[in-house]
Amino acid sequence: MNSLKGIHHVTAITSSAEKIYEFFTTVLGVRLVKKTVNQDDIQTYHLFFADDVGGPGTDMTFFDFPGIPKGVHGTNEIAKTSFRVPSDKALEYWVKRFDRLGIKHKGITEQFGKKTLSFVDFDEQAYQLISDEQNHGVPAGIPWQKGPIPLEYAITGLGPIFVRVGYIDYFKEMLEKVLLFKEVAQEGSYYLFEVGEGGNGAQVIVEYNAILPLARQGFGTVHHVAFRVEDRAELEEWQKRLQAFNFPNSGYVERYYFGSLYTNVAPQILFELATDGPGFMGDEPYETLGEKLSLPPFFEEKREEIEGLVRPIDTVRSTKEFVKEYED
Repeated sequence: MNSLKGIHHVTAITSSAEKIYEFFTTVLGVRLVKKTVNQDDIQTYHLFFADDVGGPGTDMTFFDFPGIPKGVHGTNEIAKTSFRVPSDKALEYWVKRFDRLGIKHKGITEQFGKKTLSFVDFDEQAYQLISDEQNHGVPAGIPWQKGPIPLEYAITGLGPIFVRVGYIDYFKEMLEKVLLFKEVAQEGSYYLFEVGEGGNGAQVIVEYNAILPLARQGFGTVHHVAFRVEDRAELEEWQKRLQAFNFPNSGYVERYYFGSLYTNVAPQILFELATDGPGFMGDEPYETLGEKLSLPPFFEEKREEIEGLVRPIDTVRSTKEFVKEYED
């Protein structure tokens, strides 16, 4: 049985597709590589932000469900998403940038031997930047070449995913025995697990917290996290494994950009396994990724209906020039 290869993507919920596009594009300097709709709710945008070429392990995606209330952070949730940056010096750049732009952050700290910088967006969605300076394992992605961030400081992909639970023994057993993660460190109530090649791109940090109230999903919270597998054949092997452990699952789901398998590994915590390919480059040229409303072939006959349901969002960047922003 091949191990999971690392983190594939994180999907979260936003109060505003327009505002999250602006935040990721102009504040974080992460490229929008696909503007599409939620395949299970076609009135809802699904925006994919990733590295320069939309590589697996680099993308954070967002739904903007109409009318959804704000979420409540607590226990039993995927609590925070990390983004990788090349060095400790890059974190110093980001502190200055966040200060200048009024982005709430907690300053540079260290956890499990890596320098990190935690911050939130306008919905109180929780993120952190993590330095790759001491990192070994899954390679980073390619920073957005034409974005506003100098390449030596730019975001290159996803780092460790934080999960907060009130049942640590069960969750550890599930990660280790079912998903084949290994526990590699512990600091207080935080446990570090990794899979595959390991490193920042293949880690989950589990916080044991039985004091906080239960989290409630809504905008400002994570919907699910996905982990990488090579292809559909491997995904089907994982489906058999989940069934052997009596984990209910979705069966194979064709997402066009990748194939998926979903399972609730614990109450309120949804994991997805997703194939590395075919990726985001098949239906749009590199130069204009994310600029049009992209629909998988099985939705093309509904294009007129879908375009009538979702409001237009201007995501054209190929005609604009972002000047690299150095912080004094």
